[in-house]
Amino acid sequence: MFRKNYFTFLLAIALFLASGITVFGQTAPMGGRVVLKKADGTTEPVAGAVVEVYRTSVKGKLPSGKTDKKGNFVFAGVPIGETLVISISAPSIKPEIVPNVKGGMDNLVIDVSQGDGRKWTEEEVRQAIAAPTASTQNAELSTDQKKAKEEYEKQVAQVTEKNKKIEESTVIIKRTLEEGTKAFSDKNWDLAVAKFDEGINADPGFAGSAPVLLNNKASALIQRATINYNQAVKGDPSAKAAAMETVKKDFDNAASSADRALTILKAATNADPAVQKNYEANKMLALSNRKEAYRLMIKTGADRSKGKEAQVAFQEYLAVETDPGKKSAGQLTFAETLLDAQEFDQAIVEFEKILAQDPNNVEALAGAGFSLVNVGYISNDKSKFQQGANYLQKFADVAPETHKFKTDAKGLIETLKKEQNVAPQKTGKTSTKKKS
Repeated sequence: MFRKNYFTFLLAIALFLASGITVFGQTAPMGGRVVLKKADGTTEPVAGAVVEVYRTSVKGKLPSGKTDKKGNFVFAGVPIGETLVISISAPSIKPEIVPNVKGGMDNLVIDVSQGDGRKWTEEEVRQAIAAPTASTQNAELSTDQKKAKEEYEKQVAQVTEKNKKIEESTVIIKRTLEEGTKAFSDKNWDLAVAKFDEGINADPGFAGSAPVLLNNKASALIQRATINYNQAVKGDPSAKAAAMETVKKDFDNAASSADRALTILKAATNADPAVQKNYEANKMLALSNRKEAYRLMIKTGADRSKGKEAQVAFQEYLAVETDPGKKSAGQLTFAETLLDAQEFDQAIVEFEKILAQDPNNVEALAGAGFSLVNVGYISNDKSKFQQGANYLQKFADVAPETHKFKTDAKGLIETLKKEQNVAPQKTGKTSTKKKS
C-alpha cells in the first residue's frame, strides 16, 4: 500500500552543486563623524567639511569627500591593511588631522574647534605626522586640569588599544580570506572552513568582513556535506549512520552561518550607496545559502524535520529575489522541499500556486498529485485521492515518456483504481480550493 514516505525512494544518490564562491571584503568601509566643540562647551555636527584621506606607505590620496548635514562621512573602498591619515577642513574651524586610520574603522568621532577655516596642504599634513608638534604647556596644572588630562590620556590609550586590535584583526581577516578562498578553489573544504572561521573570530560582529567570511564558510560546508553524503550512500552501510550525522552537522552549521550573516547585515547602518550595495549582495548570498542548506538537509534525509525552517528560509529568499528565472525555479524547489519534508498540505499550496500560472507544469502536476495522495492515505480522505488522481493523470498525459516520475504516476493511478475505487476525472479543474 502507498505510504507516507512514498517519495523517499525517488531521491537520486548523487547530488551536485555549483563550485563557485562569491568573495567580497578586499576593501572595507571607513568613516565617522566630525563634531565642533564650541567655546561655550556645546557641540554641533560640522556639515560640508572637506575630508581628505592620504596614504602613508606611498605619496597619494584617496578621492576626497564631504560630511553630510549630520557631520557624517564614509569611504566605501579603503584597502584593508593600509595605514591612512585624515585631514579635516571647513569654514570657521581649525584644520585637524587624524593619523593611523585603517579600513574597517567606520565609527570615528573627530572633534574640531573654531578657527580660521584654513586647509592644510598635503605637504603640511605629511610633515605634521612625520614630526608632530611637542606640547608647549609647562605651567603647573590645577587639580581639575590634571583630572581632565588623565581622563584624556586614558581615552587616548583606549583608542590606541582599539586601533591596535583593529589593525591586528584586519591583517588576520585579509590573510584568512585569501587562504580560505584558495583552499575552496582547491576543494580543500576542511582547510577552507578552518580559515574562514579564523577570519570570523578575528572580528565576529564587523559588517565589513564577518558576513563575507560567514557566507564563504556556509558555501564550503554545503560542498563538504554534499560530497560526504555521496560517499556515504555508496560506501559501507555500517558506517552510513555516523557519516550522515556529519552531513547533518555541516548542513546545520551552514544554515546557522548564513543566519549569523543576515543578523549582522540587518543591524548594519552604513548609509553609503556603495557600502549598501555590498551589504545587499551579501544578504542575497546568505539567503541563498540558508535555503540551500535546508533543502539539501531535507533532500538527503540528513534531517527531514526541518520543514518549518526551510519554509521560512525559502519565503524570505523568494521575497527579495528579482530575477524571474531564479524566482520561478526557487518556487518549484520550495514546493518540492516541502514534499520531501512531508509537509504535504503546504506543498499542495505551493504546487497549486505554480499551476495557477502554468497549468501544464509537469513537475508541479506530479508534486501536487503525489502530495494529495499522501494526504488521502494519512487522513483517509477519498476526495484527496480523487484530486490527486486527477493531477497525476494530467501529468501522465503531458509529461514526456522519459520523465523520471511517469512510471510511478501511472502505477499509482492503477493502485488507486484497485484499492480505493478512484479513477481520474477529466473535469478541467484539479484545484483543491473549495467553491464559495
